[in-house]
Amino acid sequence: MNGHLTFRSGNPTLRADIFTKAGAVPADSAMTISGTVNKTALSLLLLMTTAIFTWNMPVGDPRVGGYMMVGVFGGLIAALVTIFKKHLAHITVPVYALLEGLALGGISRMFESRYPGIVNQAVFLTFGTLGALLLAYKSGLIKPTENFKLGVVAATGGIAFVYFFSFILGMFGVGIPVINGNSGFSILFSLVVVVIAALNLVLDFDFIEQGAEMGAPKYMEWYGAFGLLVTLIWLYLELLRLLSKLQSRR
Repeated sequence: MNGHLTFRSGNPTLRADIFTKAGAVPADSAMTISGTVNKTALSLLLLMTTAIFTWNMPVGDPRVGGYMMVGVFGGLIAALVTIFKKHLAHITVPVYALLEGLALGGISRMFESRYPGIVNQAVFLTFGTLGALLLAYKSGLIKPTENFKLGVVAATGGIAFVYFFSFILGMFGVGIPVINGNSGFSILFSLVVVVIAALNLVLDFDFIEQGAEMGAPKYMEWYGAFGLLVTLIWLYLELLRLLSKLQSRR
């Protein structure tokens, strides 16, 4: 078992010690990859249900902003509870998905109103990337070696620092053009972020596979689904940002 302790994910919800701390259980009550896939699919279905709700609300309806705030802050609370109370993931992850859907539906509608067709493109690219990377991972084309993992984790941390720094500056009315602009360098930055977000999926696949091999408890299927959901949401939002920058230059 110690040979598996070095695996890691750039996703902060899937730290290297989570599955080992959960402990091993009998095979008939252990986490499986198929179970995690099913719970990920259910979580995405729940997310899309509430996303459609806010998406279909009239543009400019003041209630949309309220639903989005509930989604953002409620989703954050649900995520924190999931991280610290993993055995409750079968409850908190569906709640997280429903709340995040409220936020994503409103955000998507805002982008769509400015750039018609952008949401379909972002959704297609998100799931296309998921499928392509899963195939590359299962075929061995991409191998999550330790150096690969360290590079992705370091890059993810760097992006998180840039966004946090931008958030602090934004509180004082200062913006960072590389994040919000549409210059060539800004587009390149967004493209790099999309690539790093996508590579996190590979680390998440590996992490979940290792967890199943180690015989983690059944509730960790929900936690594995939660980790994938976090990465997919990040990837989708970054694709929306990248596509909006490209379209704004036309």
